[in-house]
This record gives sequence, C-alpha cells and structure tokens, in this order.
Amino acid sequence: MRLDTTMTQRMDQRMILAPRMIQSMEILQLPIMALQERIQQELQENPVLELKESTGDEPSADGEATAPSEFETPVAEAEPASEAPETDPEFDRLEAFTRDWEDHLNEEHRPSRGGLDEEGDKKHDAMQNMPSRPQSLQDYLSDQLTFVDTTPEQLRLIRFLITHIDENGRLAIATEEIQRSYNEEMARLAQAAVTLAQVEDALKVVQKLDPPGVGGRDLRECLLLQLTPETPHREVLRLLILNHLEDIEHNRLPIIQKRTGFPLNAIKDAMEVLKHLNPRPGSQFTSENIPYVVPDIAVERNDDGAYQVRLLDDWTPNIYISRRYMELYRDKAADPKAKEYLKRKIQAAQWLMESIEQRRNTLEKVTRAIIQHQRAFLDQGPEFIEPLKMQQIADQVGVHVTTVSRAVDDKWVQTPRGIFPLKRFFGGGTHTASGEEVAWETIKQKLLEIIDKEDKSNPLSDEDLVNKLGESGYPVARRTVTKYRKMLSIPSSRQRKDWTA
Repeated sequence: MRLDTTMTQRMDQRMILAPRMIQSMEILQLPIMALQERIQQELQENPVLELKESTGDEPSADGEATAPSEFETPVAEAEPASEAPETDPEFDRLEAFTRDWEDHLNEEHRPSRGGLDEEGDKKHDAMQNMPSRPQSLQDYLSDQLTFVDTTPEQLRLIRFLITHIDENGRLAIATEEIQRSYNEEMARLAQAAVTLAQVEDALKVVQKLDPPGVGGRDLRECLLLQLTPETPHREVLRLLILNHLEDIEHNRLPIIQKRTGFPLNAIKDAMEVLKHLNPRPGSQFTSENIPYVVPDIAVERNDDGAYQVRLLDDWTPNIYISRRYMELYRDKAADPKAKEYLKRKIQAAQWLMESIEQRRNTLEKVTRAIIQHQRAFLDQGPEFIEPLKMQQIADQVGVHVTTVSRAVDDKWVQTPRGIFPLKRFFGGGTHTASGEEVAWETIKQKLLEIIDKEDKSNPLSDEDLVNKLGESGYPVARRTVTKYRKMLSIPSSRQRKDWTA
C-alpha cells in the first residue's frame, strides 16, 4: 500500500454566520422579559458592562465610555498641566485610588440614612404582604375530621386515604392497593392490619366531607355523590349518570328516551341540572399558574386619527461600557494577557449594545409596516383583518423574511382593540366570487354568524354551510368548513340539534 500527500484547489460557496450575527438574531427573537434576563446575565458575566442607574438626571459622563470601533485610541481631552508643587506621595496614592474606583465610590447618588430606612421599610412591608401558601384540598379535608365521630384507628385510616385524593378530588388508586400500602405501614409500626371492608367504610366517611363529590373513584361516582334528595329530577339524573353519559355527549336524546321511557322535556331538564354538577370537585383548591404577557410594543391613536408605534422598553436595563476598563485597556503598560481579555469583553459588550439597538429599530419598522396594512383591523374590528404574508412586510421594510419571522416571534402588541400577538396580524386568505381577496379570519366570523342564525331544530350540515358561504360570496371547500368548525369548537350538526324544539 502506498501513502503520499497531494495538494489540490477547490472553489465552493459556504454561508458562515459570524458570532456577531448569531447574537444579533438571538437578541431580535427575544421578547421583552427574556431580553431583560439576557441583559442581567450579561451584566453578571461581563465585568466591563455597567448598569446605568435611573436617577431621573442624566448620568455622569465620568463613569461612562463608548467603545470606539476596532478599539482605536480616541482623541481625549487634554488635561491641564498641574502647576502645583510636588505633593505628598500618600496623597497621590489616595487620588489615584479615587480615580480608579470612581464608578464604585461615587458620592453623588449615595442614599441618605432616611432613604435607607425608607427602603428597608418597603422591603419589610413587601415581605409581610407576600401571600401565604394556599390551603390544599388535603388540608381542607383534614380540618373537617375534627367534627367526625370516629375511633382513633379509623381516623388514622381516613387520614391515610385523604393523602391519596388527587388534585381533581378523586381517589385515583384502587382500595385494594390502599389496603396493601396501609397494612405495610402498620406492620412497620407494629399496629393491627385492616380489612378491605374497613377501607370501604373509611372511604364512605371521606365521601361525606365537603366539597360534594370528593372521594369518587370515577366520574360517575363523583357525580352521583353530589345528588341529594332535594336535587331536581333526581331519578332521571341518576339514570343518565349511570348509563347515558356517552349518549349525552353526542346529543343522542331519542336513544335515551327509548331506553329510559322518560319524555324528552324531562331528559333535557335533567341535563340542565347535570351541567351544574362539578366533575372536578378538588379544582377549587388547585392554584393555577395563570400566564400573563408583557407587550413589547404599544400602538396608540392620536388626535389626528393616525396610529403611533412606541416600544415599551422602559424597564429594560440601560447598560454602558465602564470608562475605568476602557482606560485600563488603553494603558500601554498593562499586562498583554489582561489587555486581550479586556478586548474580548469590550467587544462582546459593544456587540450586545448594538444588537439591542438593532432589535429596537427592526421591531419598530416591522410593526409600523404591519399597522399600515391592518388599519381596518384597528378601526373596525378583527373581522376586517386583511390577508397579509411575512414576505410582504419583508419587502416593504427591506429585510429578509426570516428577520420578520424572528421579529414577530413571541412578541405582543398593545392596541386600542386589546393585546394581540404580532403573529395575529398575519394570515392567508382566498378570493371571493367577485375576485376580492378576503382573509380566512373573515370567513371564520361569517361561519359563526351563519351557525348562530340557523334553525336549531334542523341545524346546517357542513355541506349546507358550504352552500351558505358560497351564497355570501365566499367559495370554500367542505374540508375547509370542517377544519374551521373544529378550530372554533363548534359541534357537528347532530350535536347542535335541539330535539325538543
């Protein structure tokens, strides 16, 4: 076998993203809250970055420096030569120390003792006003055991059962499994074991506690536990829960009438009572994490009727490059390794500041272009939205379509019509019979209008809806109607039928 080396030439094209471009794209895609977190992270990792305090006055220029391009040495103001006689070396050392640490020893913004006390009082009040841990379902059930007349052995078993009630208020584990686990625990404590009948008796005690329906092993038992002698149509409702929940889901009232012998009016009245029963009695104790959004942009209407776009970044940390580190970098006598380290950090800080500014400009331009296309949406309502593609905005702004996609991703805009995601203003459409372009959102609104006005005793099928939309000038396919009907959570024609009408 022969081994040798050769040299060849090859010409090809490759797209290589520079780190600066990658960072710019990442910053553009971040929503306002994520951008604040990113800036805080950079402040911790990059020592040359400083946070500009929002004191109401313009920050002192002594502590702020702007990194020049490629870090060339800027033309600095010449300091007047000192004519004073030679001073004490200790005083010179103190003066140098003050100059080097002026960012940290700035006396201008030092709070007074009264201000410190006031700040401490605010933090103390905030700690006192913090919400306590909400009461859980298990806590609520355990508190009621004080009024239950039972033996200590059964009370211990009841408490063990309560620990197995899930967040919906149901007993998700079989009683046989609970008996086995409880007896294993009792064996470790050298206590007497319990029988399955004792577990069932303890479960009946739990099922009598508040809220009604707690301790049910399935949906049927949970609903049956909520029936009382005073419940209207109790017998009809009991049969419906036991045997016809699936028929109710599919609105098969004639089948229920045939099998039970009850009149349709009685079945319908019982179904109305069924709607007031709670299939998840423990849900009221579940602390739901309600998501909230912070809009990135505000669109406001002025007195002339025009819409103004304003970025809501008042709470974004304002950063700058520390002058002390810039002077240390320009010092020719500094350690070369330290200067190389500072060069990387200053460059990273400069890229970050430029990326944030570029994000502001791009987001503002894209939003202005969107508002120009969707003015009817803001003036008249969501049903007047126009078909709009991201490529149209990209061509108008003069950027790539992927830039528009990143700019609107996870961004929210506050308008006189409410708060919407920026992606809400984009969407395809079709052409009416007259050749006019119409958005799919308009067709959805028309579909809702037609179904709302239909005869509930003879609801329109999907094919009938296609014909009705065609008569209104919106020619669409049947599969499109079915898709939008399901998207809008509209039942089928059989499920919408009112059998008692």
